[in-house]
Amino acid sequence: MTDNLSMEGSNHYETLKIKANASQTEIKQAYRRLAKMFHPDSNQETANHEKIIKINAAYEVLSDMQSRQKYDEQIRNTTQTSTIYRQERTAATQKQYKAKKQSGKFADEKIEEWLRLVYQPVNRLLCGILNSLEQQIEELAADPFDDELIDNFQQYLDQCRDDFKQAQSIFRSLPNPPSLARAAAHLYYSLSQVGDGLEELGYFPLNYDDRYLHTGQEMFRIATRLHCEAQDSVG
Repeated sequence: MTDNLSMEGSNHYETLKIKANASQTEIKQAYRRLAKMFHPDSNQETANHEKIIKINAAYEVLSDMQSRQKYDEQIRNTTQTSTIYRQERTAATQKQYKAKKQSGKFADEKIEEWLRLVYQPVNRLLCGILNSLEQQIEELAADPFDDELIDNFQQYLDQCRDDFKQAQSIFRSLPNPPSLARAAAHLYYSLSQVGDGLEELGYFPLNYDDRYLHTGQEMFRIATRLHCEAQDSVG
């Protein structure tokens, strides 16, 4: 005896074109009407072997009260399961949407935090270091062997070292968001060039060798270019 729901999405009541609360008489009448319509011996024009099979299967289940009760219970369970599945699927979709929205909001907050706590103060310190060298070199060029000018240049380098260490500390204080990896990389390499440049410049007051000034200036130029690329990456 067939008691499964149709794989095509219709149940036995729909197959016989009757309501779920149809009487046994109505079931029998519907079966006879459809069987006559689709049976080849009674109507060649509407004959349909597959429909006859489905009609017979439906009547076989619904004509017997015990099998019909079992089938009705199966329909209720299937309907409940389908409803629960739809509810769970809807809840899961809403949860995914909220999680995605929250994730995007979290990412935006991390970007804003990094820009405010890392990029902006490091950018300010770098600008102060990089933009002041040329003036210091010009002042020193008046007389590279003048003790007062050398002392001023040494004080300038000491201040730059302090600012550089502060910038390094700030840069390491917070990991950069993935979307700002390019900007962070340029900032890192700019800081590296500044550190090397300050080391080269620091040798000049010790031996008055112009090569250290030229090398330091070149490293600052590279640092400036990298700093500009970092600014462009941030937009």
